[in-house]
Amino acid sequence: MEQPLQVTFRNMDPSSAVEDAVRERVAKLEELSDRIQYCRVVVEAPHRRHHQGTLYHVRVELRMPGDELVVRRDSDADHAHEDVYVAVRDAFDAARRRLQDWLRRHRGAVKTHAAPAAHPEARVARLFPDAAYGFLETADGREIYFHANAVRGTAFESLRVGATVRFVEAAGLKGPQATAVEPA
Repeated sequence: MEQPLQVTFRNMDPSSAVEDAVRERVAKLEELSDRIQYCRVVVEAPHRRHHQGTLYHVRVELRMPGDELVVRRDSDADHAHEDVYVAVRDAFDAARRRLQDWLRRHRGAVKTHAAPAAHPEARVARLFPDAAYGFLETADGREIYFHANAVRGTAFESLRVGATVRFVEAAGLKGPQATAVEPA
């Protein structure tokens, strides 16, 4: 790290044992990446008048090139955080996951979704308005069934034979079927 680790204790006495546990966790993060510029950790016992036990809150701030990763563990409902070491562990586990995600994004290892393929065009070949279905004829001469419920953006009744439409092809029970039919 470019700057030394900063550990701050709020509403509680400083503890060298807790600070040692934090240092161990930070060392494990540094094994993942040598690009960490600084790390600040705040260990807080926010409720001094709590009768059941103090629920510790831990905040971990990691500065990466061009970014800051912040993890807060404010688990008021998680009674495991009555143990400061469990709260530190949980916060650093979350920081580790956040750092791994950041590293994947910056290495280009994050999956990207391919752009959707352009929907093919067809012309309305036949319509059966009383039965609420019709057939499209594709550029390669195939006929594809479509139901009135598959028509988007306009009413089925407004379609005319010969009109150009775009569609998504799916497998139907009796062969190819058009879904998401919309005027081109």
